[in-house]
Amino acid sequence: MIRQDFLVFDEYGLYCKAGDFYLDPQKPVKQAVISHAHGDHACPSNDTIFCTAPTASIMRLRLKKNAGGSFRIFNFHEPFLINGVKITFVPAGHILGSAQVLMEYEGVRYLYTGDFKLQEDPTCEPAEIIKADVLITETTFADPSVAHPDTIAEIQKLNSSNHNVLLGAYALGKSQRLINLINRFCPQRTVLLHHSILPVTKVYDEYGYPPGNYLPYNRKLMKSPGQGFVYIVPPLTFDCYYRAKGVLRVFASGWRRLQAQNDMELYISDHADWQDILSFIARSEPAEVWTLHGRGEYLKAHFADTLLVKILS
Repeated sequence: MIRQDFLVFDEYGLYCKAGDFYLDPQKPVKQAVISHAHGDHACPSNDTIFCTAPTASIMRLRLKKNAGGSFRIFNFHEPFLINGVKITFVPAGHILGSAQVLMEYEGVRYLYTGDFKLQEDPTCEPAEIIKADVLITETTFADPSVAHPDTIAEIQKLNSSNHNVLLGAYALGKSQRLINLINRFCPQRTVLLHHSILPVTKVYDEYGYPPGNYLPYNRKLMKSPGQGFVYIVPPLTFDCYYRAKGVLRVFASGWRRLQAQNDMELYISDHADWQDILSFIARSEPAEVWTLHGRGEYLKAHFADTLLVKILS
């Protein structure tokens, strides 16, 4: 029997009372199950963190002494128990080490997707879809009007010009995916990386997911016009260079608002779009869907009386 209160929100985040732990808490807690190392999912200073090895490495790199009290690291498909709740990490395909969290309790399978994508990405473990009684899914782009374009066609837009490119991207996950895409589909271009992205990219190398060839940023090279350099920078640096001259300003994102006032649109997202979410639901065959991180109203309307959709946030 599905417990409607198996997961509830409180001031710290999404709480599992049966196991006395939180999923990706927003404030420090005693026991935190962390799906992946992005800052909006991996807050600092939890007492005990349950996660995959790449997630732990990236948290330690980025959060330093505030990463957490202790880490309990598990491989994908390696079950463990927290207070009677059986937990198994399943690849989510979002970034390196990102995990869905399968929770089994009293014969019911609750699957928390975390952030996930189904598009091909050689820089992380591909997402797996498993059966669940309750699917707790992100709804970042759960809107029928959102359809992510073909990633290869998008990155090949960079082949339309010889100008150097200032390319804004999140330092973790998106940047490494872009390195790989540029190496494969824009081979005439050379990737330069902002200093803050270099350490994270080395973690990808260490875990056997090397993105491809890149060089540390070189100011002299970037000032050489028409040489085909792509300088990947984090969002804050990108925003600071709003007056940059002699380069194309481009930001890689699935969000339309982040494409405004740039020299080129580049729609590359690390989240599932509407059709991928529907595909995930169909293949996981849940009896109920609970939604997070976005707007669940569209899914609720789409399934109407055919499937129970509960909006958690």
